[in-house]
Amino acid sequence: MTETRLKQEDIPVDMLKSQSRINISWQIAFAGFMFFFMYLPILVLAFYSFNESRYSARWEGFTLKWYFTLFQDEAILKALKNSLMVGFSAIIIAAIVGTLMAVGLSRYRFRGKSLYLGVSYLPLIIPDIAIAVATLVFLAAVQINLSIWTIIAAHIVFCLAYIGLVVSTRLSDLDPHLEEAALDLGATPIQSFIQVLLPQLMPGIVSGCLLAFVLSLDDLLIASFTSGGGAVTLPMEIFGRIRTGVKPDINALSVVLILTSGAIAFLGEFIRSQSEKK
Repeated sequence: MTETRLKQEDIPVDMLKSQSRINISWQIAFAGFMFFFMYLPILVLAFYSFNESRYSARWEGFTLKWYFTLFQDEAILKALKNSLMVGFSAIIIAAIVGTLMAVGLSRYRFRGKSLYLGVSYLPLIIPDIAIAVATLVFLAAVQINLSIWTIIAAHIVFCLAYIGLVVSTRLSDLDPHLEEAALDLGATPIQSFIQVLLPQLMPGIVSGCLLAFVLSLDDLLIASFTSGGGAVTLPMEIFGRIRTGVKPDINALSVVLILTSGAIAFLGEFIRSQSEKK
């Protein structure tokens, strides 16, 4: 130990600093290369969304007409309307049920709690194709006609798991004595929940809803298996069009979806981080 210390003391401080700088720069370069490799397809897609040509094989000039054409396409607008209806309906119901589920699992003990907890979060680990097939088999067994409402019901299942998980994480950071203090001061359990607990859970609920909305907006498999005639969501419309080749309008739509999903995800993470600081 003494010999190694002497050797380190003999090395100039500038050399030690330069070695640490080289190591950090290699780490940054490697991380930058990995991010560039992962996001290169998105950059290529965004580049060709401004292509003058109707086909993505060659570049013929810069244009914004595909973005203007996109918002004049009735099929795209109808599919977007369906996706927004599915997303908002699913997260509203899932937010209410998921919040109550998280509070119940956190505050109360009952028989079969561990089993129920495991079943509630199964959609987080089960592949989407398995959920889609299972939902379709169930709907066929109970003889329910497929429509946009069956898509909403299927989306509620996995939105419920994500919102419940985020709210449970928020609950674990709260002080349970605040509710007890409210009860001691004369508040009813419902008043304690609405006026004390719910405002503290609101950042987690909003963050979970934003995350679930992005997942619902981007879902293709579950919506494809549970949709009826005329119930076409935006990912289904995109998938149907790229079978005949990728056009610049689909590239433009993909860029808009990526930016929208990224902005929503960033907003949800910002709300979550701010709530943790408070």
